[in-house]
Amino acid sequence: MNKTRDLTQGSPTKLILGFFFPLLFGIAFQQVYNMVDTMVVGRCLGVQALAGVGATGSLNFLVLGFCMGVCAGFSIPVAQKFGERDYAGLKRYVVNALLLSGILALIITLVVSVLCRPLLHWMNTPEDIIEDAFSYLFVIFLGIPVVFLYNILFGIIRSLGDSRTPVLYLVISSLLNVALDFLFILVFHTGVEGAALATVISQLFAALLCVRYIRYCQLLVFEKSDWHMERHYIRRLLNMGLPMGLQYSVTAVGSIILQVGVNSLGSHAVAAVSTGQKLLQLIGCPLEALGTTMGTYTGQNKGARKLNRIRQGVFRGCVMGILYSALALVIVTLFANPMLKMFIGDADPSVLVDGRKFVVTTVSFYTFLVFVQVIRFSIQGMGFSKQAVFAGVFEMIARSVVGMALVPAFGFDAACFASPLAWVLADLFLFPAYAWAMKKLRKEIPVDAED
Repeated sequence: MNKTRDLTQGSPTKLILGFFFPLLFGIAFQQVYNMVDTMVVGRCLGVQALAGVGATGSLNFLVLGFCMGVCAGFSIPVAQKFGERDYAGLKRYVVNALLLSGILALIITLVVSVLCRPLLHWMNTPEDIIEDAFSYLFVIFLGIPVVFLYNILFGIIRSLGDSRTPVLYLVISSLLNVALDFLFILVFHTGVEGAALATVISQLFAALLCVRYIRYCQLLVFEKSDWHMERHYIRRLLNMGLPMGLQYSVTAVGSIILQVGVNSLGSHAVAAVSTGQKLLQLIGCPLEALGTTMGTYTGQNKGARKLNRIRQGVFRGCVMGILYSALALVIVTLFANPMLKMFIGDADPSVLVDGRKFVVTTVSFYTFLVFVQVIRFSIQGMGFSKQAVFAGVFEMIARSVVGMALVPAFGFDAACFASPLAWVLADLFLFPAYAWAMKKLRKEIPVDAED
């Protein structure tokens, strides 16, 4: 059961790729069962229901993104302690992260469940899809404790250098999600809430598998006396987790404002954007996996005080990402239409045309997303989560401007350039922020401690 991996020794390229590919496989499977939700909803319940689910995307990202960001931040001290070989400190961080996650999950679930419908009204969700949007989103929000458990355990396992075990669990939960989608929607006729329930149950199953893994991990053998909260560790976890959660949420605020603009164009535009975003989530899996890889890689090497390895890893990560972005552009240029038809079939040609425009335009700027993923996660892995939040602020500003000013003036075409503009502005901050972070660490870590 113990498959921890030390990323502080050996070829950075080989280590990054060795960690990256299992992680990519897992993230891709996660996106596959998200896609299945959309395909089943779109094909079995119609474009109207598809638009209802799609209209929840930005609000979903606001809340769940905060939860996932917090969990990612909580796992950074674990990776750093693993790099330092401080296994007693690692255990204390794990315990406090689990207890703190439970508290935050209950608070967030209560708040967002109460505010679910008012937020959808505030977002100007079209009346013909708001009931489907609420039915789907409310079930997802009730599953927030599962989201916390699932993500914090996955984060802990990855921090120990094991990116393979979570893949197995994701494959199992993905297959379960597919089966439950068809069971709830086609057999029990539950509607869109059935797709949401299938997602929550499959995530819970994956989380329980992670619990089993933790129980048998030699580095994480706990006594009853270990299970108490300590102020020092709680403060450190909040200093790392809350900024990363806010970074996701700040970015999502811009997405919500953009969604309001798209909603004003009608349910067909909502369906085109939501379908395009589902496809982009799958195409963007390698960049997401690369970013997560760099967070663990830099976290362990920062703990081991090896700055030269951090610099080498960041450079090589950027090169890998740029090569993939070129490949992705070729793929969507040639195959965007058949891929989009997986979601909507031949039901609505206008949704297909606008969906293709949205996807191809976005992927054309993926090089800028490479730097956002690699550099931002590297900064976070080095322990500078607060600084990385500002990248999210720039993304929020860009999407807000597009949603409030450009979409009303120029229509759907403006929405296609929202994410590219957000990435460009974020990069303008991230490059100098990375240089500042490395300079700061250089002052703290002697040169002879790096190798």
